[in-house]
Amino acid sequence: MSQAISSLMQRPVVSVGMDDTVAQVEALLASRHLTWVPVLEPTNREVAGIISAADLVAFHAQGRDPATTRAWQMCTYKPVVVDAGTPVAMVAALMVERGIHHVAVSDRNGIAGVVSSLDFVRTFVPEGLR
Repeated sequence: MSQAISSLMQRPVVSVGMDDTVAQVEALLASRHLTWVPVLEPTNREVAGIISAADLVAFHAQGRDPATTRAWQMCTYKPVVVDAGTPVAMVAALMVERGIHHVAVSDRNGIAGVVSSLDFVRTFVPEGLR
């Protein structure tokens, strides 16, 4: 697996802003059938954090209000961001080492794509069965 991680990444990137409400994030995830989304800073559009389905479960378990809580208030900060040219094997090793399921992929223009552990699994499924 010496190919670049860009060969596995999903595009276009669906993202949310830091000031979006958790209710808006949940609606977006549901409408797009996503399990996570990057949270972008408003000025430079860099990845500030991520919100995953697991984060939302924990959020609701705490009894917090999704209509008044902003994405920045509950996202996981400083997610792993890799360069689009990073070898797939290096990204896989990093994900295993850190125990994470999601990485953002960047290039010189900012966020270029996203990769989840499911994207790695798809590499083992024959094209006709995907």
